[in-house]
Amino acid sequence: MEVAYLFCDSTFIRIPFFDYDQKLFRILASRGGGIWDKTRHEFTFKRNTGVDLLGSDQFNRVFSVIPAVWVEVNAPVQVFGFLQREWPQPAPEDPVKERSLLPRFPVPNNEEAPLPEQFPDLWQTRLETELCARKYSPHTRNVYIYYNRLLCRILQKPPEEMLAEDITKFLADMERTGEYSSASMNLAISALKFFYKNVVKKDITKDHYRPRHDKRLPVVLSKTEIAAVFRAEKNLKHRLLLMMVYASGLRVSEAVCLKVRDLDMQRKSIAVISGKGRKDRYTLMAESVTEILRDYYDQCEITNDINNWLFPSYDTTKHLTVRSAQRIFDKALAKAKVCKAASIHCLRHSFATHLLENGTDIRYIQELLGHSTIRTTERYTHVARRKLLQIQSPLDTINNVDD
Repeated sequence: MEVAYLFCDSTFIRIPFFDYDQKLFRILASRGGGIWDKTRHEFTFKRNTGVDLLGSDQFNRVFSVIPAVWVEVNAPVQVFGFLQREWPQPAPEDPVKERSLLPRFPVPNNEEAPLPEQFPDLWQTRLETELCARKYSPHTRNVYIYYNRLLCRILQKPPEEMLAEDITKFLADMERTGEYSSASMNLAISALKFFYKNVVKKDITKDHYRPRHDKRLPVVLSKTEIAAVFRAEKNLKHRLLLMMVYASGLRVSEAVCLKVRDLDMQRKSIAVISGKGRKDRYTLMAESVTEILRDYYDQCEITNDINNWLFPSYDTTKHLTVRSAQRIFDKALAKAKVCKAASIHCLRHSFATHLLENGTDIRYIQELLGHSTIRTTERYTHVARRKLLQIQSPLDTINNVDD
């Protein structure tokens, strides 16, 4: 919590913890006179305690190092910096667009409104029913529905009128936009093939070949950069999340879904339940993570109930979302001033690459990552520098050659 928000009415002052801050929590807990509400995650003070007197020594002691936003009911917001100094307001910025979990075609400049939907609810229900009957994961179901809806919306045709050449045009448009990788295009083909073959019973996709995968190297951070990211993240919960993704090679979707029962601190292992492809596996837990976990359980009030989420959201019945985890990483990366186009998934890439550089057998790395085939793990050999570091450039030896 970089700023404390004080919400005041005629009787009480509420200080909600939008994010956990150990320092502020201890200050308010030791000060006395306040009541901690575990459900709402906030301290409540009565107005006669003196904390609402902005010029008082008592207020200055509590918020001497923490900027405070003082919000009175039916009054304009007042913002105070350290020790009541004026805190300048930043200029308004353009709203940041949220990352979409699913890609989409860019809207042409001459198009003022989105195209109307042409994928009827009846077809969507049939598609979802067929996917559920085959026990496809919720994520796969959403993606398959998305691409079929996108096809009908872009071409402005219902499914029953779609032809093979329409599918070809749709895939060509995907490639021309430059917004889709080969993997995304292959996923779109899978979605369309499933729908028209199993639901519409009109296999118009049988002649469509899949594009070759892009052979791109994974983005890897050095150990120095990763350490800088961890140091930059002051929030204990967020830092632990990032550390566990790197220390155990977890996918971000696996990390946010961890429960207390999945961690075996005695054996220093983590059980990944229903990972990608609905596969279970075990991966390792770092010694430094077990030490931080004990503090995390105490400070963030994570109980030993085995069904509790390890990284709960504000609604403790739910866990952090993948999008929230990505935002946490983006902010930490910016604070650490690491200038790389990296996502939180690069921590998993770095885990595998650093293990290879340390001489770990690639078969063990495959098992820790949960890869079905060794070919997937082998791509990390292209970025691991254990052997490359021992090769000397001929430029460095050019002066050693006798004439």
